[in-house]
Amino acid sequence: MEAEGTRGADGVLPGKTRADLEWDRLLAALASRCDTPMGRALAIDLSPAETVVEARTALAEAEEAYRSGEHGEPLPIASLTEGRADVREAHARVAHGGVLGPQELLALAAVLGAGRTLRRFLHARREAMPALFARAATDPTLDKLEDAIRESFDEAGTLADHASPELRALRAEHGASRARMISRIEELMRRYAHVLRDSFWTEREGRYVLPVRNDAHERFPGIVHASSSSGATLFVEPRVLVPLGNRLKVLEGDVRREEERIYASLTARVAEHLPSVGAAIEAVAVADLRAASARFARDLRLNFPEKPDHADASVGAAFFADLLGLRHPLLALDHLEGHGPAVVPSDIRVAAGQALIVSGPNAGGKTVALKALGFAAAMLRSGLPIPAKEGSRLGLVEVVLSDVGDDQSLQKSLSTFSAHVVNLAHLLDEARPGALVLLDELAGGTDPREGEALAAAVLDGLCRRGAAVVATTHYEGLKALALGDPRFANASVGFDTTTLMPTFQLAIGVPGASSALAVARRFGIPRWSSSAPRRISAARTARSRTPSAPSTTSAAPSSSPAPRPRTTARRPRPSARSSRTSSPARAPATAARWRKRPRRCSPRCAARATICARPRPASAPRSPTPRGSARRTNCSIRSRARWRSAASWPSS
Repeated sequence: MEAEGTRGADGVLPGKTRADLEWDRLLAALASRCDTPMGRALAIDLSPAETVVEARTALAEAEEAYRSGEHGEPLPIASLTEGRADVREAHARVAHGGVLGPQELLALAAVLGAGRTLRRFLHARREAMPALFARAATDPTLDKLEDAIRESFDEAGTLADHASPELRALRAEHGASRARMISRIEELMRRYAHVLRDSFWTEREGRYVLPVRNDAHERFPGIVHASSSSGATLFVEPRVLVPLGNRLKVLEGDVRREEERIYASLTARVAEHLPSVGAAIEAVAVADLRAASARFARDLRLNFPEKPDHADASVGAAFFADLLGLRHPLLALDHLEGHGPAVVPSDIRVAAGQALIVSGPNAGGKTVALKALGFAAAMLRSGLPIPAKEGSRLGLVEVVLSDVGDDQSLQKSLSTFSAHVVNLAHLLDEARPGALVLLDELAGGTDPREGEALAAAVLDGLCRRGAAVVATTHYEGLKALALGDPRFANASVGFDTTTLMPTFQLAIGVPGASSALAVARRFGIPRWSSSAPRRISAARTARSRTPSAPSTTSAAPSSSPAPRPRTTARRPRPSARSSRTSSPARAPATAARWRKRPRRCSPRCAARATICARPRPASAPRSPTPRGSARRTNCSIRSRARWRSAASWPSS
């Protein structure tokens, strides 16, 4: 068994659970509130902490950022990152011996400046924010590196002349040479105005040229470098300017090499402090993530649960959830963005080794409550506040397992039910103390009686393994588990029978009805097509409550036969066959008894009140009637075409 507080082989949030909860949607909303590319990358890749120590540290940092923002002192991230550039690639290239360009050096200097300001901000509040101060404490020696980079550039982001004496001299000589070039070319424009297409000069292939008419270029001494699209104009470099142009080319190369040398020198200084620079980048990214989580908490009204005592702080058998006003964070986000209605909060309680069985109508919010608990457990382990009210209590979960949705696959030859069974087998293997298991429509998609038995066995196995389980179901047998086993508890989502609308309110301790027919009418199924299912449902309920018929192979009659069920349904008229098998001598007495007492139904009746047996005196012993000689009666609710054998009827 692995060490307590560490994640399993699949992590705290396996891939299927991540997909079932739509965890990536939550991370995208968190990333949109970050100010730096590094913070957004951390938010997108955010996963539950691997160890309990890391989870508690992340929670402490997030809570400090949230409390600081509530007091009007948010972390200084938004105003510190000019350009919002991602410097992680630049840091990696320096590690591999590359040279940074001017934009990358300036972006790196901006991050170093953000780290300096953040360090000073946290140092002044180190007693109130000890976790963030320890995490975002950057190296003070990086301040000189930032100053060196910034001093080498001007306000426009161009390498300044004072970056080096050589660069200053080369740029001065290049400027003087270019001024002489322009002065000379303007003189040539005045001299050869009669052969020029227009009075301007330009550059082609790095050379200074004049626009000469095509029919007059032989009268203008020079080198043709290009022509216009129509061919009527030729761009000619005057021959007298060739030596000046060559000198300019040489000086431009010298200036470029000196600039590259300065870039390499600054990059070398960055490489000398590469570990500290990486730590500063990470500190700024973490601070940005914590500031974003604080904004996320304010937007969605998230809260930090009460801190547990020492016994509850560990994972494993002590995992618990006592959440007040729990909401689904994605639904709350949709409501915040104007895409959905307000979310109805609910209380939920479950602990290790226990199972909460949630029942109620379809489309009533059972799966929403299930996923909301999974979100809360994963968010807390990831260092985020949870969508519950203050006063809630939640332990650190070790792993969140789920079986939600339909995973049928033609390629894997998995039907809906077999896919669920494969998932359930995996959950039983992974379940352990500290695990939270979420099961939606447990053991559905098969025969209800067998599915009910399988579901009960799975819940028992998960509880025996110490997992905390929340399962949604429509099985009546699962709702009855809480009546005799303290490990199980019922919960239900409400349904308003007047409006035929769910209330989405979760009630602990009360099982709920599925209300399938009411939900069907709500979604457009007419009343006339719902009457037959209602009759069949009533008949099935009556049959399930009817005691089994006595065995036809019993050797001795029972001394105290069980009373037969009564019914108020109309007694069917006896058929000709039943009249022939009845004794004429006993017919008057039988008729008299039928007038005095209500008709009794055979326990073997498949649809209530359809097969009627003659009443037997209480003192008459039970004796089986040979098959084939028993009376048959017409048995039907909707037609007279169904016949049933009455081999187990007692004789008179």
